[in-house]
Amino acid sequence: MFTGLIEDVGKIVSLRLIERAAALTVETRLAVRAMELGASIAVNGACLTVVKKGRGEFTVDMSPETLKRTSLKELRAGSLVNLERPMRLSDRLGGHLVTGHVDGVATVAAIEKKGEFTFFKFLLPRRLGAFLVSKGSVAVDGISLTVNECGSRQFSVAIIPFTLQHTNLRGRRVGDKVNIETDLIGKYVGNLMKTRA
Repeated sequence: MFTGLIEDVGKIVSLRLIERAAALTVETRLAVRAMELGASIAVNGACLTVVKKGRGEFTVDMSPETLKRTSLKELRAGSLVNLERPMRLSDRLGGHLVTGHVDGVATVAAIEKKGEFTFFKFLLPRRLGAFLVSKGSVAVDGISLTVNECGSRQFSVAIIPFTLQHTNLRGRRVGDKVNIETDLIGKYVGNLMKTRA
């Protein structure tokens, strides 16, 4: 379980395709020596497992399901990725409950600077629109954000300067693909309503 508060913006060293799976190596300022093999880490919001460590970098394996369900397959050497280690039960929940299980991929539709704030608009699969509400929570590439406005196929967020500077949103462009995880509570409520109908 994660909070959606990004700890570091890492840089992709390599993405090696192995049949239908892949191995991803990430350079980071996080304390790699303190990471245990088999530990979880969120990379752009997808919960992955550390399988190898080096000096200032770690490697995770990506299954065919991960490649199919996320935007991680589009990463290249030099790509910036958001990194977060799992929360401890004693931690403050500064963002919201993020599982690291990506629900789908959205596309950056617009980026507009207004004063100090940067507004992002995303287009997403219609099936995810039902789980977004204005002023509710959403994870975009693992970043806990507040939904400004939303519809069945789109939503927008306002990014403060600190978040822009300390996440991979600073390098995002219109047309880029991002991982989306909708609010966990909303998914449970939606599933309950569907089974009762």
